[in-house]
Amino acid sequence: MRLYLLVMLVAAAVTFMLTSVMRRLSLEWHVLTPVRERDVHSTPVPRLGGVAMSLGFAVALVVASQLPYFEPVYSTRTPWMVLIGVLAITALGLVDDVWDLDWTAKLAGQVLVAVFLAYQGVQLVTFPIFGITIGSSTLSLGVTIFVFVAMMNAVNFVDGLDGLATGVVAIGATAFFIYSYMLTRTSGALTYASTASLIIAVLLGICLGFLPHNFHPGTIFMGDSGALSLGTITACATIIVTGQLDPLVLGEPQLLTSLLPIVLPIIILAIPITDMTLAVIRRLRAGKSPFHADRKHIHHRLLDIGHSHTGVVLLLYLWTALVTFPTVALLVYPPKWVLLATAPAFIFTLFLTVNLLPGLGRIGLACIGKRPDRPASPVGEEDKLDA
Repeated sequence: MRLYLLVMLVAAAVTFMLTSVMRRLSLEWHVLTPVRERDVHSTPVPRLGGVAMSLGFAVALVVASQLPYFEPVYSTRTPWMVLIGVLAITALGLVDDVWDLDWTAKLAGQVLVAVFLAYQGVQLVTFPIFGITIGSSTLSLGVTIFVFVAMMNAVNFVDGLDGLATGVVAIGATAFFIYSYMLTRTSGALTYASTASLIIAVLLGICLGFLPHNFHPGTIFMGDSGALSLGTITACATIIVTGQLDPLVLGEPQLLTSLLPIVLPIIILAIPITDMTLAVIRRLRAGKSPFHADRKHIHHRLLDIGHSHTGVVLLLYLWTALVTFPTVALLVYPPKWVLLATAPAFIFTLFLTVNLLPGLGRIGLACIGKRPDRPASPVGEEDKLDA
């Protein structure tokens, strides 16, 4: 465990320092997020934070490769293939951040990276529900590509407020690391060093290193280079830890916890998918393209009806933790105990939700487009829904 913490701290420290460097370079190179009518931020903000995160990820993996404890992990080339995939998706996001790629070109690039990782062994072999085996190599490849692309864009969609995506992924990564580490111990492995645990520990490190720069008021955005890389890393760990392991070998108590890799993507995907669905319906009803940009997304509406920027972010952190950590607890405790412990936390979080929404009664007005007059919020993460 101590060496996992060491690698995580290396990732955090390198990311923290490089983020300052990338912010200065973004300003010098004028790679800034412009202020558009639909955006939350009010001044142009540097947007190359994702490059620092990916470099932090790379440095941490290189450091881990030099530690004898992780020798079993590096006995295969999987960690290096994951690193290549992350650097490739970062390069794609960087090009989009600088030159604003067409959405079809960006999607094609995401698919290419997913295909590369799948052919390098990061591929679903079993569905994590009762060990159902995917019927063919073609189906396995297709499902793997879907998981990669979905998770890449899930993080991109939730990247709507300062610190939101970074914090949500960090909380999910913390729970996922606990799950992966305990799963390794439960399965009777000869060593507690595992590829999935290492990747998730480094993911948590780069999120913690970037968050001080990105939390409201953020001084730099991660951009597509960061959002896509976070989604790719999460997808890699998800596939490695569960998509290639039959949960039946773990016994009955572990069947419930084998669902965690499904729950975590849903946690990240729930808000953006809901937002995207509402946006498509709204735009089609208005006779516009589903990709027509507007300022009626969920985070816009929540800000317009009285939320504070920080309040919204912290509230979503709480809900993320409320779902992830009790699920991980199922690996150790009976479901009824977890339910009893979770119920008060759920009630408390629900109470905070209601009290942090002073404009809850005006949601109806917001939904029909009548926003209360209020000044635009200060610097906020860029709106990437329509990217």
